[in-house]
Amino acid sequence: MIDISESAQSYLRDLLSKQDEDDVGIRVFVAQPGTPHAETCIAYCRPGEEQAGDMPVAYDGFTAWFEERSTPYLEEAVVDYQEDRMGGQLTIKAPNARVPKVGPDAPLEDRINYVLYNEINPGLASHGGMVTLVEIVEDSIAVLQFGGGCQGCAAVDITLKNGVEKSLLGQIPELTAIRDATDHTVTDNAYYQ
Repeated sequence: MIDISESAQSYLRDLLSKQDEDDVGIRVFVAQPGTPHAETCIAYCRPGEEQAGDMPVAYDGFTAWFEERSTPYLEEAVVDYQEDRMGGQLTIKAPNARVPKVGPDAPLEDRINYVLYNEINPGLASHGGMVTLVEIVEDSIAVLQFGGGCQGCAAVDITLKNGVEKSLLGQIPELTAIRDATDHTVTDNAYYQ
């Protein structure tokens, strides 16, 4: 799942040994996984702070707890520590945090985000636009919000029906409909007015 280099393990062991209480470990997770805002995080994990479903992995001198929901996003991730003139730096490289490897058994939200961020948004970006998932409501209806050049755009209905909806419904059979929650009266940045 994730490779924590020997130098990173040594750095973390030293850091954790300076904590006030015993058995403090680390917790690794991805905040906003599968989106352009995804951030891979390492935090202190005091005894009892681990979450239900977290997977413990014992390293020499500490335990790392991996958030269950983040595991697909942590595949092929590498944590390393490099010394430099300023002391050193712990780095996390998680190539799947923003573009996860999602399969048919992944949560519905993750599969929708995968299609939006990897197939739909690159095309909308040429017009300065984007679309995000707001929520999934009853009957598996995806509520979306357009932004940038798509908000208030005169062609947004065409984009929604012929592009976004067609792609999502074609690739994710559980979805029954798409709903647009965008306030299109704001036309300041609209691509077509």
